[in-house]
Amino acid sequence: MVADALVYHPALAHYLRFVATTVGRDKLLRTIQYFSRFYAWYLYRTNRPQAAIEPFNAIKKQFGTTRKILRIGKFIEHLKAASIALDNKSPIDPVLRYLAIGRQLGYAGYLTLDTITVVDVIGVRKLASAKRLQESAYKAWAAGLLCSAVAGVYTLYGLQQKEKTVDRKEGEGVVEAKKIEKERSAARIQLISDLCDLAVPASAVGWVALDDGIVGIAGTISSLIGVWSQWRKTA
Repeated sequence: MVADALVYHPALAHYLRFVATTVGRDKLLRTIQYFSRFYAWYLYRTNRPQAAIEPFNAIKKQFGTTRKILRIGKFIEHLKAASIALDNKSPIDPVLRYLAIGRQLGYAGYLTLDTITVVDVIGVRKLASAKRLQESAYKAWAAGLLCSAVAGVYTLYGLQQKEKTVDRKEGEGVVEAKKIEKERSAARIQLISDLCDLAVPASAVGWVALDDGIVGIAGTISSLIGVWSQWRKTA
């Protein structure tokens, strides 16, 4: 009876739907990868022996390689999304439209270059330009994240201005206010995720000097946001 209760529990069914998605698995792996990066830094800074640090360095490296392999071909998804945003004829703010296109093209550029470096990372063939390609990939990712972050700030500003015109004393106004609050919450969460993610490419290309502790914890936070978002989608 206990076994049946566990096997048929809704939470287990939800978990299986979550891990059945590529995004769900990637976000879990990413969370572990970046937390390992942070924890390896923490152990190093607290003068722990190298033997205690190495397992987390190994997890960081191996999970990073695994995720890189799983991302092969994913650039097509973002190229399609950019094309759809470009062809979108619905009444949408042109600023948000072009920022969406920029975001998707940035992600597509990142994943395209990242895919090319896979052969070097897994040892199939060493590429003399691997370091340069990876740096260009990080710059493309940063460009996409910046477009997303600017879109988030612009959206929050637009919602703030829209809220000023809402009459909360009327029934429709109350409903509209709740809708605005929901959109604001989503925009804030996405903005936090984008800013945390920006720490990774910005540090990798040398735009800012961040140690592995900051990059690791920033990546962990954005990964957990991704896990939570995908968990809700598979509910």
